[in-house]
Amino acid sequence: MTATDTLTRPRKITKVSRGLPTSDGAGVKLTRMLGHRGLMDLDPFLMLDQIRSDDSADYMAGFPNHPHRGFETVTIMLDGRMRHGDNKGHSGVIEGGGIQWMTAGRGIVHSEIPEQEDGRLWGFQLWVNLPSHMKMTDPGYQEFGKDEIPVETRDGATLRVLAGKSASGVEGPAKSVSIQPTLIDIVLEPGATLRESIDADHTAFIAVYKGMVSSGEGRVSDPDLGVLEDGDTIELTAGPEGASLLLVAGKPINEPVARYGPFVMNTEAELHQAVRDFQAGRF
Repeated sequence: MTATDTLTRPRKITKVSRGLPTSDGAGVKLTRMLGHRGLMDLDPFLMLDQIRSDDSADYMAGFPNHPHRGFETVTIMLDGRMRHGDNKGHSGVIEGGGIQWMTAGRGIVHSEIPEQEDGRLWGFQLWVNLPSHMKMTDPGYQEFGKDEIPVETRDGATLRVLAGKSASGVEGPAKSVSIQPTLIDIVLEPGATLRESIDADHTAFIAVYKGMVSSGEGRVSDPDLGVLEDGDTIELTAGPEGASLLLVAGKPINEPVARYGPFVMNTEAELHQAVRDFQAGRF
């Protein structure tokens, strides 16, 4: 091995996108971190929402039955409980520390309703695109509780590996049918620095949900998202209050994206067909 073989290309933060307050479902208040006018998508990622409230009026109505086609939804809970049910027979309650990975594929109708009447509800939902040849795949469902998520500790850092592998080889349980994802929930102590490898050809970003982290001259604070440029490593240093964040990466699809509400396809014609199929009860 030559000296050049061991060189790394650090990923700098190229853009910081401010999370935008909005509402969805039956009036659930949330922060949209990805999927708004300032940052529509990061191939293959389509949307990232954060729900965080101690007021049940902000979340109790939840997300009643609604359809999806053409992508995957990933729900990550930090606090509280969310009940999932769908028309394919899957059901479960995602609790704090757990993750659910749902492949909508050719069509699924599901609901997500808080399983609590008070207290803090805190979590994320990430939308992950599917390539054209998999958009009509069979729906699928994975759910993993807190105790099923491997935890890695380093100097001043705790990593919960939800999907993919950490630089140390710790592997998370959740799987995508397509994009080879990395999804790590990271907590840094005040001033701690974490260095982590990322596949050089993968799109990557960080979503900060507590405190602040810096990488070179770039800084990202709660509740903002930092887009990472090309490279194979990221070095993050927490601010004086520490930091908590999601590190997200995946293989880009590089295909046209056509979106209409809960449907994500490649063409307008496919969107029209999705609407017709849903209205005809073919999901």
